[in-house]
Amino acid sequence: MIPLLHDFTGETVLVFGGGPVGARKARRFAAEAEVVVVSPDFADREFGGAERVRAAPDIDAVREWVDRADPALVVAATDDAALNDAAEAAARDRGALVNRADDHGEQSVGNVVVPATVRDDPVTIAVATGGRSPALSKHLRERFEAEFSGAGEMAELTGDIREELKAADVPPTERRNAVRAVVRNDDVWKALDSGRSKARQVATDVIGDISGDSS
Repeated sequence: MIPLLHDFTGETVLVFGGGPVGARKARRFAAEAEVVVVSPDFADREFGGAERVRAAPDIDAVREWVDRADPALVVAATDDAALNDAAEAAARDRGALVNRADDHGEQSVGNVVVPATVRDDPVTIAVATGGRSPALSKHLRERFEAEFSGAGEMAELTGDIREELKAADVPPTERRNAVRAVVRNDDVWKALDSGRSKARQVATDVIGDISGDSS
């Protein structure tokens, strides 16, 4: 299995199942996509602003829903394996991605795994256990959140530095060494808590030290 990132902006995600799992999936995708949840009942949970449609489609009706919504992704999150099978088959026939919420352990070929994610734009960190241990995925996500606090600001800072060094015709090897030195410097990470201007000052000092050592 090879991890990939997918942009769902402007796309539709169709979720079958309104239980706790369906609600969690809806919240996850509603931040980026148009999400429609189809279920005869809905858990007393937040669905992230997704459109909820109270319906109990049978196997034939599932295909009609998929054809009508034309989704980029279909999430099969019901407690009926046959209904989930129908949702998967309809999605594949339509050329849509599929996420089987009941697919644990050995994943079905082509099944999309939704990882636990830490997002600090423009940085995204994802971890998955292949469905074997959601508890471990959650634990690792929480550790990453604490360990890499400020990663988004660091990405913006080093991105700016990289572009400035490139504009100044600094050789590629020196650019890489400078950016790596900044990323690996604990003082720069600590300075991010005081704002990017402070971190930039510390980063400039770090680069200056690197330049002085190589001269």
